Amino acid sequence: MDQLLINSGFPLLSTIIFLPLIGAFLLLPFKDDTISKYISLIVTSITAVLSLFLVVGFDSTTARFQFAETHSWIEALNINYTIGVDGISILLIIMTTLIMPFCVLASWSYIKVRVKPFMICLLMMETAMVGVFAALDFVLFYILWEAMLIPMYLIIGIWGGPRKIYASIKFFLYTLAGSILLLVAIIWLYWHNEYSFFIPDMMWQHYGIQAQVLIFLAFFLAFAIKVPMFPFHTWLPAAHVEAPTAGSVILASILLKMGTYGFIRFALPIVPDATIILMPYVLWLSIAGILYGGFTALAQQDMKKLIAYSSVGHMGFVTLGIFVLNKQGIEGAILQMINHGVTTGALFLCVGMIYERTHSRELSSASGVGKYMPIFVTFLAFFSLSSLGFPGTNSFVGEFMILAGTFEVDIILALAAIPGAVLAAAYMLRMLQKVVWGGTNNPDQSWISDLNTREIVTLTPFLFFVFWIGLGPGPFIKMMDHSVTALLDQFTAHQAQAIAIAEQVLH
Repeated sequence: MDQLLINSGFPLLSTIIFLPLIGAFLLLPFKDDTISKYISLIVTSITAVLSLFLVVGFDSTTARFQFAETHSWIEALNINYTIGVDGISILLIIMTTLIMPFCVLASWSYIKVRVKPFMICLLMMETAMVGVFAALDFVLFYILWEAMLIPMYLIIGIWGGPRKIYASIKFFLYTLAGSILLLVAIIWLYWHNEYSFFIPDMMWQHYGIQAQVLIFLAFFLAFAIKVPMFPFHTWLPAAHVEAPTAGSVILASILLKMGTYGFIRFALPIVPDATIILMPYVLWLSIAGILYGGFTALAQQDMKKLIAYSSVGHMGFVTLGIFVLNKQGIEGAILQMINHGVTTGALFLCVGMIYERTHSRELSSASGVGKYMPIFVTFLAFFSLSSLGFPGTNSFVGEFMILAGTFEVDIILALAAIPGAVLAAAYMLRMLQKVVWGGTNNPDQSWISDLNTREIVTLTPFLFFVFWIGLGPGPFIKMMDHSVTALLDQFTAHQAQAIAIAEQVLH
């Protein structure tokens, strides 16, 4: 427990985790849809404001887990309620809490039936998602990891598009399949750590190499499906296309990041030797994902599918940055998780706004709306430029750091990733050109109205972060720097120790 800085005062982190769940229960007595919307907006907004106090009180000079709380839960099995945040998880928690109020706003007029159950699902999702990033007990982590499936399954299956049942079942089965092996790995680690589920105690132990490889593969399957990495990505386009706007935003901005967070939090420190052995395979899978996502996005006519496949490519850059195992790569990967959450979430909001007007996601239906929606296309232009990594926007900083870290490790690998950036420019500019100007045979869209105040309020904070991170990423990098440095120092020390042990055995 030396890794924890115990918070003896107000339980801020627990409040942030459970306030949305309390809000979900508050909705139960009310039948009026408008009241349900306002309560959900108030609860998610209060949670977002409270999460900012994490930033205010966060000490970026230590790698220990801050705002930590630990309470005995199931004594017979040594299962505890243990939570905390460090430089790796804090930005993901802040991003989650800040995005949720805008998911409520995006659903204000989009969701017309069963509004109260929808809002309850959103609030339950928020508790599970924040809890996953804060959990330091593996049972707590696993319960919250699985708990996310149910509300997201319902969000897609009840409020989704024409093929919603197919998409929701595929999403559920894929994620559950990976999670079963994750549970097996957790139980093995529990047995080999004096019957403790405390995650930091499992790190940097000298497990046998065969056991490490098997645990890594269990971790890899669970997290690669969630990312999703190529070729485990096939659930993603269906889920994105059929999900309502808020569901697509949560999937893209938050759920996908749980896979890459898992790689950093568990794979690197718990099975470092297996990580080194299997690193080349993961790196080339990342390259395959970058290129596949780019080429497939380029062929799409459905805007949601285009952005969904672009996510496969963008998340390929994130896994590339993680597994080059250097400071620039990992910090770039964490920053790119945030960037992708901001930019892709905003793009899905934009598609939702077009869909509410035209009842179609096809590029041909939105062709030339720039003439009648100048405010909308202004937002869309900036988010599209961010998605392709244009200098001055947030994604440029993250991709630059990842590519710089990759060049340090392998020039051929870095050169193989560069076409992904070119493809991103091709498919985003193609979409932007079609929406803003269209062609010579645009449909009649003179009846379309531009963004209303609620929609402008929803998109503006996303644009703010596009330029803040793009022009001044220093505060974000500073928050994660000490934790990433400590992780890599321990990784290097463990490798040196493992080599020394192996030499002793040989002699």
